Amino acid sequence: MAIHDIRRRSGYLFVAVLLAQVVLISAQVSSRSGVPVLESVVFGMFAEVQRGMSAVVSGARRAWGGYVGLRRVHVENETLRQELAAARLLGQEQRALAERSRGLLQLLELRDRSELSTTAAEIIAAGAAPDSRIVTIDKGTRDGLRPDMAVLAPAGVVGRVVVPSARAAMVQLLIERNAAAGALIERSRAQGIVVGGGDDRLRMEYVSEVSDVVAGDVVVTSGIDGIYPKGFVIGRVETVEKSGGAYKRIALKPAVDFASLEAVLVVLTPAPGRAAANGGAR
Repeated sequence: MAIHDIRRRSGYLFVAVLLAQVVLISAQVSSRSGVPVLESVVFGMFAEVQRGMSAVVSGARRAWGGYVGLRRVHVENETLRQELAAARLLGQEQRALAERSRGLLQLLELRDRSELSTTAAEIIAAGAAPDSRIVTIDKGTRDGLRPDMAVLAPAGVVGRVVVPSARAAMVQLLIERNAAAGALIERSRAQGIVVGGGDDRLRMEYVSEVSDVVAGDVVVTSGIDGIYPKGFVIGRVETVEKSGGAYKRIALKPAVDFASLEAVLVVLTPAPGRAAANGGAR
């Protein structure tokens, strides 16, 4: 065992001496360029190490640059999305203002066309119940409003004032189940009464079975109820059916889109029938 260890140590010593001689010879021997071989070998080894380190640094720099670039693009995209959302919101606001301006202009045109004394009002609330057909407007007794004053829109009849307070008033829409208005067929002058159905539709009742009424006929106020002035559009006939009695069964589509109402005109001038009654009472 000791002889084997001595031989192995002798081998290691021999290899070490041999490498030392090679290094000494390399340090003394020069290459064709005049640089010692040892220096050239060492330089090559360090150059490869530096090359590898440079590649790692460059890759890290490129990766960081790409990350920073992606972050910048993400921020720019988020900014663009916010600007687009703001632009869309502004567009919606402008369209809403344009629609409101158009509605107010139509109210002014209606007021100018009629010879009635009116006041404009805005709808500020609707009934709390899902099937309510009552709205609240921002004018009241301080503005001259009284119960049973007619309420109109550019498209036609809206309803009547039912409960006015000092600065607001409740308006019963014509489509409400208990609402009614004297009416006539504009073309044939057949008369009847329009009543609300409570379902955004109207019915015309008490029209004689022999009266000339067809689908598409325009129905206007007759003025006989003492509330609504004569000649304002109520709606258009949708269907006409024989009820088997003395009267026709007539369904109407309202002229007014009650779901989109924003502003109305309240008629301050009493209807002729009511004015005559008031005069007689005095």
